[in-house]
Amino acid sequence: MIKAKNVKFDYIRRDEDENVVAIETAIDDISFDVKKGDFIAILGHNGSGKSTLAKHLNALLIPEEGSIYVNDIDTKDEDMLWEIRQTTGMVFQNPDNQIVYNTVEEDVAFGLENLNVPEKEIKSKVKSALESVGMFKWRKKSPNTFSGGQKQRIAIAGVLAMNPSCIVFDEATALLDPIGRKDVLETVMKLNKEKNITIIWITHNMDEVIKADKVFVMNKGKIVMEGRPKEVFSRVEELIDYQLEVPQVTMLAYELKKRGLPIEEGILSPEELADNIALFV
Repeated sequence: MIKAKNVKFDYIRRDEDENVVAIETAIDDISFDVKKGDFIAILGHNGSGKSTLAKHLNALLIPEEGSIYVNDIDTKDEDMLWEIRQTTGMVFQNPDNQIVYNTVEEDVAFGLENLNVPEKEIKSKVKSALESVGMFKWRKKSPNTFSGGQKQRIAIAGVLAMNPSCIVFDEATALLDPIGRKDVLETVMKLNKEKNITIIWITHNMDEVIKADKVFVMNKGKIVMEGRPKEVFSRVEELIDYQLEVPQVTMLAYELKKRGLPIEEGILSPEELADNIALFV
């Protein structure tokens, strides 16, 4: 569904006379594929390039070198811009930045109205989107009365109403408390499993990617690791080198393995961990 080929992007700083004073490479020769229905996690510390990559996936930014294709459409094709953005929706870090109306249902309808979708169709799409995120019964209320997690679900509904095949979440839980984070992640997992929506989940929180189909780790604009969560999490020392905070259960498994516990992979469920410790003892 998404194909990136040798993508490169630089941020260029200029002085008052438009002279180039600094060039920072944010994405450096990245290539990867995403299949329809995948749940892909992209990990990286602040400044690793993951948010810049996110903006390339629905043509908010265009590669300076290389190409990104969404359903075989080159994101450089300006004539196909709206089709690309309807195919790949974006949910950002702060839900307040995506909420524009005074009631939940009006806010979710905003994008559809801009596309001149007929009113009857808008109502149907808004209802379906809000039901998908569990917010339909509050459709008449102001978004400002809700918690951060609920606001983020409203933002997700606004994207869902556009009927995207893929949704990119750029640090979508970064400003939420643990309950809100869990709430949003469960909603996203449900959309992936029940509606087969492709998910690109961008985060620096390792605990959020355990159930992903595949994980990419970014550092200095490059993809430096990739694989299933267990495969990536087993490389604890590398993850620490890339300034990522390893989940406690993974670190515990790593330390126990160093001390002789026969653990094959770097992440265990509590039950697996208990069984292994019992055998070791």
